[in-house]
Amino acid sequence: MKHVVTVMFVIVAVIHLLPLSGVLGSERLASLYGLAFDEPNLEILMRHRAVLFGLLGAFLLVAAFRPAFQVLAFVAGFVSVVTFLWLAWSVGGANAQIARVVTADAVALACLLVGVGARALEGRRR
Repeated sequence: MKHVVTVMFVIVAVIHLLPLSGVLGSERLASLYGLAFDEPNLEILMRHRAVLFGLLGAFLLVAAFRPAFQVLAFVAGFVSVVTFLWLAWSVGGANAQIARVVTADAVALACLLVGVGARALEGRRR
């Protein structure tokens, strides 16, 4: 079960690390989200968002191999994924690129659920 938890965290980490490429500029952000980022303030906010996702992804990756961090990483992962899915559902009308992000976050949610279940089973066996 330990390996299942690790693999689930690695998958969720990769999903959260993918937007980090948006820090490179508005062209990369446009390809990620299918939107124009020609307004400087929006570009600043979205590039900063990319950095924050990179930090969260890095933390999730560390937690994959450091069980002491896993409870906090599960909480952070669930907050990230569930809030995005809720926002996407409540607002609606997402373009194709945002719909891909919704799909990726749904996969991340499934991985987090599997990871929590595997960790719980691992804890019972001790």
